[in-house]
Amino acid sequence: MLTDMDISQQAKLRPIGWIADDFGLGKHLWREAGHSMAKISLEAAKAPRRGKLVIVTAVTPTLFGEGKTVTTIGLTQGLHLLGHRACACIRQPSLGPVFGVKGGAAGGGYAQVVPMEAMNLHMTGDIHAVASAHNLAAAAIDARLFHETRLGKAAFEAKSGLKALNIDPEQILWRRSVDHNDRALRQIQVGLGDNNGPSHGSGFDITAASELMAILALCDDLNDMRSRIGRVILAMSLDGKAITAEDLGVAGAMTAILRDAIEPTLMQTLSGAPCLVHAGPFANIAHGNSSIIADRIALAHHDFVVTEGGFGSDMGFEKFCNIKTRASGIAPAAAVLVVTLRAVKANATAGDDNLAKLESGFANLRWHMQNVLGYGLPLVVAINRFPDDTEEELDWLKVRCLAEGAFGCEISEAFARGAEGAKALALAVARACDTNSNANANANTNGNANSKASFKPLYSDEMSFGAKLTTLAERYGASGVNLSGQARKDLALIESLGLDGLPLCIAKTPMSISHDPALKGAPGGFELPVVGLRLHAGAGFITVLTGKVMTMPGLGLNPGYLGIDINDKGEIVGLG
Repeated sequence: MLTDMDISQQAKLRPIGWIADDFGLGKHLWREAGHSMAKISLEAAKAPRRGKLVIVTAVTPTLFGEGKTVTTIGLTQGLHLLGHRACACIRQPSLGPVFGVKGGAAGGGYAQVVPMEAMNLHMTGDIHAVASAHNLAAAAIDARLFHETRLGKAAFEAKSGLKALNIDPEQILWRRSVDHNDRALRQIQVGLGDNNGPSHGSGFDITAASELMAILALCDDLNDMRSRIGRVILAMSLDGKAITAEDLGVAGAMTAILRDAIEPTLMQTLSGAPCLVHAGPFANIAHGNSSIIADRIALAHHDFVVTEGGFGSDMGFEKFCNIKTRASGIAPAAAVLVVTLRAVKANATAGDDNLAKLESGFANLRWHMQNVLGYGLPLVVAINRFPDDTEEELDWLKVRCLAEGAFGCEISEAFARGAEGAKALALAVARACDTNSNANANANTNGNANSKASFKPLYSDEMSFGAKLTTLAERYGASGVNLSGQARKDLALIESLGLDGLPLCIAKTPMSISHDPALKGAPGGFELPVVGLRLHAGAGFITVLTGKVMTMPGLGLNPGYLGIDINDKGEIVGLG
């Protein structure tokens, strides 16, 4: 079989204007961003909602993933093949995984967004716009600290005409960001040298973890984004007051940098189905979903919209249900859980032969199935087939999934066969959506009874921080929660600001349902360690840091960039 790169480069793309026409967009609602991409106006979201939203998630993945994006794109192509108006909504790939371990995020095989090299290599620059706006705020807060310290309060106010903020250099909360894996930047000291201080500790997060990335994914429109950016807390003052981007006077400029980035990018799949690519928060350290704006635009023009949450159902799907639906008010009509035989075996805790490993590892799949079903959604399991999978094992897994309460279970061959290989899955998903009253109902974002929709978040807005955290920890299988001294200090600050009622975004390993990547299967009885909290007042959630999770990844021994180059024709090679 050809490589992903070969398939993409040999594909005959339709002009992006044709894709926009099929989408149902008048020329005033889009503008070209090169031959293969277009930026879509937010005005396109104002049409009445007509479509059903499908969320794709997965079991606890192996290192290279289980084909969730392949399934998302393949399912969209399958629905398109069946004659439905279908659109995919996915995140923009970060350069961190592209040059690191996991590779690109355009799907693969014959279930790709094309051209894959354009998608994987910074597209229209939205992620860099996020980093630029983020780092402007970092520069602004340090510049303000420098001038206020250099001049003193009275002279600063007299010369600048601004009110002194009295920044506490030990309480500058806003780190810097860059869209690469770079462990050397996790902790840094800024303000070194003569006339550059005051010096203080800081660090870098990967841009996917920036609060601005979360805001881009969760805002309603440009005005809402401007308001949210204004609420971002950058630092604390010496007298314990929060200093926001609005207080610093930088919120407007940050929004100006992101003015074009707020528009989703329209691309196409190999079969010519539309795909909106927008925002790129990771699910292990951020909320892991593409934008509400893209969903609304797609739902206004299509029968089915297929989106995905990063990593397993304990990560992006959980945050989709408890963070994104609260902001959007849009309930999913059905969920798809992607599994592979290799993932089931990798999560085994016992067994010497293949069937014994499947039996043992099924505990992990069962947990993910029950987790999805616990949100009140009809569930279709997609078994992503690999060439060496046996019919015996596939049949065994299919029977077990149906016995555990799946609405349907289908083998997906979208990677090898494209739309045709996802046709059975598409039929099952369409039937599942038809059975669910969520299809045309808003999400019940407060967790109260709703006669029209069975979807229900895991916790209500009224629950305390502790109750929300305990509820999430118990869902993971923990017997308790242990807050470190730093986490307790962080919580006291958040409580003093009256923002402890926000939803929670758990930052943890994606390689286990627990916080510990070594705990396979469906672990239980462990204590969930919380090492710190980060308040994201603009995005509207609190990030809970657990275990040894890092918000800045590092490169491994054999990073992906080693195989990426250009050939003698100037074509990019080695992406995949």
